[in-house]
Amino acid sequence: MNTQHEVLQLLDEVLALDGRGLAFERSTPLLGSVPELDSMAVLAVIQEIEIRFGIEVPDDEVDGSSFETVGTVVEFVERLSKR
Repeated sequence: MNTQHEVLQLLDEVLALDGRGLAFERSTPLLGSVPELDSMAVLAVIQEIEIRFGIEVPDDEVDGSSFETVGTVVEFVERLSKR
């Protein structure tokens, strides 16, 4: 499984980006740069990460730095998947 590809699909679907999210790169800024990613959307993204990747995201693992860029989201998912 290509984690970055899965994360891009997830972001595109959850944020209703109509395909825009599929063109994002690892360095693409998210939080504060993509208007669709507000605090409520972060919760929806986390919920979808749990479902798609079959992982539990502990509350103490969630902070803004995990959603700064596509790359930080990918690293976040990969780190939690190894637990």
